[in-house]
Amino acid sequence: MAGGNSNYWEDLRKQARQLENELDLKLVSFSKLCTSYSSSRDGRRGDSSDTTPLLCNSTQDRMFETMSVEIEQLLGKLTGVNDKMAEYTSTPGVTSLNAALMHTLQRHRDILQDYTHEFHKTKSNFMAIREREDLLGSVRKDIETYKSGSGVNNRRTELFLKEHEHLRNSDRLIDDTISIAMATKENMTSQRGWLKSIQSRVNTLANRFPAINNLIQRINLRKRRDSLILGGVIGICTILLLLYAFH
Repeated sequence: MAGGNSNYWEDLRKQARQLENELDLKLVSFSKLCTSYSSSRDGRRGDSSDTTPLLCNSTQDRMFETMSVEIEQLLGKLTGVNDKMAEYTSTPGVTSLNAALMHTLQRHRDILQDYTHEFHKTKSNFMAIREREDLLGSVRKDIETYKSGSGVNNRRTELFLKEHEHLRNSDRLIDDTISIAMATKENMTSQRGWLKSIQSRVNTLANRFPAINNLIQRINLRKRRDSLILGGVIGICTILLLLYAFH
């Protein structure tokens, strides 16, 4: 009877180890599938073609569903084997070996828990990536549809924006020209006041010394001529700037 019980326990341990090895291989392949799914999505983001991505994603989705079912079945089988091992440890005939059996059972339970946690974690990550990529794909498709349906309006809008930018640049150039003209005017006003002060002093000296009067008159004539020339140059420059701004 003891030998039969021992063989039964060893059979359960072999089944557990075999299922654990199969689960380990399946989980590695399952993790690689999720990684390749994310990588393939990232590589196709810049592709404008929709047919190939849909076919690849459909194939990967089917593989995901198939592997999920297989892993869940293996987890269910391993859970059943662990339950049988737990029942065996409570058998009255194996009480003397109960401590060693419980230690072995606990180790198999820990392995089952780790595999279950890893499976659910990988599956949740895959689902999150697929939902995110589906949402992004839907948004990209809506944008492409909008662009293809409003191409003419987009070209008109682009032309309007360019014209608006040109007008803004012209306004900015005019503002700069006006600022330069105002600064020049203020500078000339200041110089004129300074020259008037000097002229008044010179006139006072001329009245006192008539011999200098003729020299002062010549200076005034030359000053008027220079003022006319300077005013003409400023006027021509202003006209040229305005023509350039509205060109």
